[in-house]
Amino acid sequence: MGLWVGGWGCRGEREQLPAGYGVPFCDSAMARVAAFTGERVQGRGGGSEGGAPPTTVVVGTVAEMGGMNVFGAGDVGAVQHQMFVNLMTLVRYDENLRPVPYLARRWETREIGEGRMELRFFLRDDVRWHDGTPTTAYDVAFTFLRATDPRTGFPNASFFQFYLPGEEGVSVEDSLTVSFRFRPHGDYLDPWRATAIMPRHLLEGVPPEALARHPYGTVCPVGNGPFRFVSHSPNDRWVFEANPFFPEELGGRPPIDRYIYRVIPDQAALLAEFLRGTVDVYVAMPWGQAEQVRGRPDRRVVVFPHRSVLFVAWNTRLPTLADRRVRRAFTLAVNRPLLLQGVQGGEGVVLNSGVPPSHWAFDPSLGDSLPYDPPQARALLESAGWVDRNGDGVRENQAGEPLAVELTYHRNQERQEVAEILQAQLREVGVELRLRIMEFAAYLQAITSPERDFQAALVAFETEFRLDERDLFHSSAAREPFGFSGISDPVLDRYLDTLPLVEDRQEGRRLWREYQLRIIELQPVTYLYSAFRRDGVTSRLENVVLDTRGEWVNIGQWRVVPQRRRSP
Repeated sequence: MGLWVGGWGCRGEREQLPAGYGVPFCDSAMARVAAFTGERVQGRGGGSEGGAPPTTVVVGTVAEMGGMNVFGAGDVGAVQHQMFVNLMTLVRYDENLRPVPYLARRWETREIGEGRMELRFFLRDDVRWHDGTPTTAYDVAFTFLRATDPRTGFPNASFFQFYLPGEEGVSVEDSLTVSFRFRPHGDYLDPWRATAIMPRHLLEGVPPEALARHPYGTVCPVGNGPFRFVSHSPNDRWVFEANPFFPEELGGRPPIDRYIYRVIPDQAALLAEFLRGTVDVYVAMPWGQAEQVRGRPDRRVVVFPHRSVLFVAWNTRLPTLADRRVRRAFTLAVNRPLLLQGVQGGEGVVLNSGVPPSHWAFDPSLGDSLPYDPPQARALLESAGWVDRNGDGVRENQAGEPLAVELTYHRNQERQEVAEILQAQLREVGVELRLRIMEFAAYLQAITSPERDFQAALVAFETEFRLDERDLFHSSAAREPFGFSGISDPVLDRYLDTLPLVEDRQEGRRLWREYQLRIIELQPVTYLYSAFRRDGVTSRLENVVLDTRGEWVNIGQWRVVPQRRRSP
């Protein structure tokens, strides 16, 4: 799952840095980067290919990202930058979603008995951290050991749930060879596509419990990817420059000199900058704005299926929402096809489960499982004891308490439109939906903290290619950050324990269907839709690939049309 699990500030937040790991740590790390890259760049001449003037490319979004710290930042933008921009993963997916080598030159597997497998990676020998230190198997082992250490609080610890934990699960054979041991399961390579490797030589001395909040992620992320970090101004921009020593076999030095990630929270302002040309790529453009851009000769809108899932999580720990009849009634009261049409122009798919259309287990035959049915919604609410007893249009229970639910969300254009439509449609069946808008950090705290300070929450997820919903619905995860609903069901638990182990996809589709039917029956969340992604791109850029793998999947190959270069 991809969500947003926090980031760290910058130099203005010195008082928040863990003791001993503050500004001196980052000053030293960045000085080493400058000493290495500055000297070597000067030797190569710097600048763009062919001696042309230097170029800069700006990507604009509405949201800050958590940073380059794999151990702490799990939001979608941060993870993509970890995988494609500043850091490297062992493997990548090609356009057909097949694993191909990246930091690892190759890999092999073998059975080792006792129901276990061994996965051995052979690393490239030409990748250096941006401070000149070679990237080695010791970095890979360090990343695994910290990610599987409960003290770290790695937001995607379930990636490695079938790997043997700790020292038992990993061996470094030499500086370029590392092996892992695991129980056989499906898509066993996917964790190494989604988890970027971290620098052992910088972070080995940091206590695991301090890693997630370490300033490395936003103040001095020394990476090894195609772009090196330059600066970060919180809630404004991230600046990266081309890594001149990126391996030629992987594309070499990126054609663009400087890449800037800009945060422009107001979408009208972001659109204006995109049309003016000060933003080259507009990520996640709303449907209404896309209609304004389509047809322009100097701009294009790229639309592609996305791994996004939008849903309302019901806090089943609360008496009102503990009744599955009430939750099902809420879902039947929402005209989700109309919602998708109104908010996304119909560009997407209505969902009844968390399996998006980009996933191999997506089952279109489940599309009619939860139709828009207000009469049935009213009947379910009445059977649960909720009746309008005073004629005010809102149902009450026998104690006279109104059927009022507070929906928590952080404001952006899509969420606001969705919340208002949900409020109006639930009112039609006698439910008062109260809207609670929160600043992003407070919203995140409310829905992920053990206190669960919410009744209902509007949540957006980006699912992984290896889909595993244990974090959402397994009873053992009810107190974990993503256990929003708090549902506890032994049938769900059995499916969630079994599905990740299934290697045969034909058998997997059958089990996934049964699991989704159970989710439909219980309704711990109301799934709304998976919207297609819309990104705006100016004609100034060429060779930009945007697809279900992400917006930055080939940023190392982006080019500026020669006649339209501009200096950083």
